[in-house]
Amino acid sequence: MSSAETPNPTPTPPPFRPRPIRRLPLAGVLRLNKPSDIWFKAATSVVVSAAVPNLTLLALGRLDLAMYTMAGSLCALYAHNLPYAARARALAWVVLGMLASLAVALLTASLTSSAVVLVAVGALLAAAQKTLCDATRIGPPGHLILTFISSAGLFAPQHLGQVPGHLALTAGAGAVAWLVGMAPALVRPHGPERRATARALNAAAAYVSTEGAARERARDGAAAAVHAAWQSLLATGDRGAARRALERLVVRAEVALAAPADTDPALLRDWAAGLSGTGPVPRINHAHAREVDDEVLGVEAELAFGKPSLWRRLAPGSPLLPVALRTAVGCALAGYGSLALGIGRPYWALVTAASLYQANVTLTWNRTVQRVAGNLAGVLVFAAVVPLAHAGQIFVVLFCLLFSFGAEAFISRNYWLGSVCVTPMALLITEFARTQEAGELITDRVVDTLVGALLGIVAAVIVTNRRAADHIELALEATDRAREAAERTLASPRPEPGALEAARRRLAAALVELRAADDTAAGEWWQRALPEERVVTAEQAGHRTLAATVRRATLRTVRNPENADEHRGGTDARENTRA
Repeated sequence: MSSAETPNPTPTPPPFRPRPIRRLPLAGVLRLNKPSDIWFKAATSVVVSAAVPNLTLLALGRLDLAMYTMAGSLCALYAHNLPYAARARALAWVVLGMLASLAVALLTASLTSSAVVLVAVGALLAAAQKTLCDATRIGPPGHLILTFISSAGLFAPQHLGQVPGHLALTAGAGAVAWLVGMAPALVRPHGPERRATARALNAAAAYVSTEGAARERARDGAAAAVHAAWQSLLATGDRGAARRALERLVVRAEVALAAPADTDPALLRDWAAGLSGTGPVPRINHAHAREVDDEVLGVEAELAFGKPSLWRRLAPGSPLLPVALRTAVGCALAGYGSLALGIGRPYWALVTAASLYQANVTLTWNRTVQRVAGNLAGVLVFAAVVPLAHAGQIFVVLFCLLFSFGAEAFISRNYWLGSVCVTPMALLITEFARTQEAGELITDRVVDTLVGALLGIVAAVIVTNRRAADHIELALEATDRAREAAERTLASPRPEPGALEAARRRLAAALVELRAADDTAAGEWWQRALPEERVVTAEQAGHRTLAATVRRATLRTVRNPENADEHRGGTDARENTRA
């Protein structure tokens, strides 16, 4: 084997760099970011999904039932990043999860009026919802919508005989949300995969173009984007011509990470721009195609490799469990604190606490500041619009639709900006059943926000999460195993078709998980010394091995170009056989 094909040995560990102490920041917490590239999809989906049942109820004079239809309508906020085959399943599970959460809440409300019991059930529900949403990685808005609806349901007056009818309203609105979420597939069936591929290409181009100290962070971001693109492609289920063309582009982004000096960032950006709209997927030229056709064969190996099951992610020792305990403790403290102050709506404090919990204490603190700032600004917005809202129920419906659109339009810029719209929308939802005194609503909301935020952050600090460091150890072991497997494949003179590429993707995924585990533990309090040197060493070795796999694949193609054509023909033959 030539020296170009030999994997680099594990580098000498760098000098120890002590990790700086993470303080709870204020500067930059409220800074606005770039909006999400698909913010309008969630915004328009929730407006359409809510408008259909709410306007129907308004016409029937039963707007008092709108809380139950809103539960189903808000499911339209989920899964917009997923390919449509996966989105259909995910949205169905979200609707079922909403129904299950609301059923528990309504049954509890119909069986007891004890506020102490209701808060306890709400805290446990919030913890379960947080854990399941994190374990399934459903994405924004995560558990918060489920917790908001189930907590409100706990404190809605209820008779046992009413529960089936109210759940039926939620199911009907959820069906509308499912149809709205799936409707874009009729126009752009590969839209989510195209966007994920474009993000990977743009992130790789940014890494290639970045100089100096910021390059390492750009590399991590690009690696995460490439990994997300592969996950999106693997979730489609159908390896048609369009998906194979996208796979080739993602491989080019992957190659750019390993060999930035040989990559033209302008070409990557051109390919990414070509993925917008509904036109054909950009085709890479013949020379590039020869480099990547063999590599696409690794997709089958990746599919066969599988993913950890949901039960494994929730097993004892999971890093999700301490966060679940924080959520339960924090929500209970917030709810009981609100009761102690005599507030009539303790579920607002409970939901405030539930909204805070992120991967570590530092991120939870950031969310706390954002939540308080957004809610306080939001009650001012509510005070401005409530006189008009009280002029007629049609205005309540229209304002709710407007604020639901605004929340999704702004929340990706910064959570606090989205909360400016979420807060008046939540307050207006209480107006569906009956008109209420605005001053009392505003006072209760402000007090509950402050109580929930204060007691929620206290719970985050006192409930320790030492498993964050344990997760780094597990991620290091997984990275080492993936690197060793890639190096064994590299050492083979004639690896099986797709074996080298599958090994590289598994190593890339392990490095993404390692970076995420290290970032999570870095912002956690009460943590033992973290293996900073080992993390840096593992990342260096892993990325060097990734580069070696790219050099090996490129060298193999240059030496044996006819093999690329041969493998390409074999791939096309297999696809024709499947067809």
